[in-house]
Amino acid sequence: MGCVLAGIRSARPPYTYHRTTGGSRSFGLSSVIIESKNARRLLRSRSVLTAIRSRAYATEARERVRIVEVGPRDGLQNESVVISPAVKAELINRLMEAGTDIIESDSLVSAKWVLQMAGTAEVTSMRRRKGLYYPVLVPNLKGLEVLLDHLSEQPASEVPYTDGIAVFTAATDTFAKANTNCTVTESLQRMEAVTKRATEGGLRVRGYMRLVINRPYSGKVDPVKVKEVTQVLLDMGCYEVSLGTRMGVSNVLASLEHGLHTFDSSVGGLGGCPSSPGATGNVAIEDVLYALRGSKYATPGDLDAIAEVGTWISKALNRTNSSRVGKALEARRAREQLERERERDGRLAENISAK
Repeated sequence: MGCVLAGIRSARPPYTYHRTTGGSRSFGLSSVIIESKNARRLLRSRSVLTAIRSRAYATEARERVRIVEVGPRDGLQNESVVISPAVKAELINRLMEAGTDIIESDSLVSAKWVLQMAGTAEVTSMRRRKGLYYPVLVPNLKGLEVLLDHLSEQPASEVPYTDGIAVFTAATDTFAKANTNCTVTESLQRMEAVTKRATEGGLRVRGYMRLVINRPYSGKVDPVKVKEVTQVLLDMGCYEVSLGTRMGVSNVLASLEHGLHTFDSSVGGLGGCPSSPGATGNVAIEDVLYALRGSKYATPGDLDAIAEVGTWISKALNRTNSSRVGKALEARRAREQLERERERDGRLAENISAK
């Protein structure tokens, strides 16, 4: 699906909704103004590359960038090789040890729709660390009840499986029907019920909206509609909304210049979207971390350690590592290993000659 623009926590302009005669809630979205010029400027990729240069900020307070690592969930869902729940749990464990602090760990969707998401019960056996976050994607009330059952059975002395969930929709009916088999309005009705039940159960809720710039089915997306749906999600109770589009590191840098500080990424550039033909992987966390090295932005995680995780999971999936930085660091490790082996062989040859 590509990188998420940012986590948006905006002010709340008005929107309207009403009850239908059947008693269920439907959403009538009012016209909320969006500055399309700013939106276009935000998404420009090339012209803003020079806006952020590598500098030393040793004596300045660095701005915190939050990175939501979505590799174990969004990253795996479009991979052709199905891995075991144990390997998925190991991926989460390795990412945690490498310093990532927000890891989207799983999805409570039916395995008949997304085979990679099978084995949720086994994945919850992953190690967990207090102070880190492991959100879970929940598409409906049935999935939420499964999660709440897991949480209720967990000993109080343990770190919870998760303290939050994610819900998702789209800005257009075409993509919503392809991805969730319902319209945008219907998905919002479903999400409202899930969000209400989740918050009652003490869980935080994060909203997702996919393909907010261009969609594979019918071209450009109306930015006004994106703003409207975002507002509904915020008023529904989502603490932030993730806007997804196909973008790379350059647009992450552009977004930072516009004050956005939360981004979704995936180790090794894993991912795509089963319902979006031709969708490439997410922006690689390795590439984002490398781009922000030496800048005024503080980021989580150890780049070298995360790159090793990207190499490992790419081999497990029998795929090419999509991270440019990850591949470069992998090549460097291979050269260093070769040099060590040559040095060892040289010492061995000298010992033999001395004898």
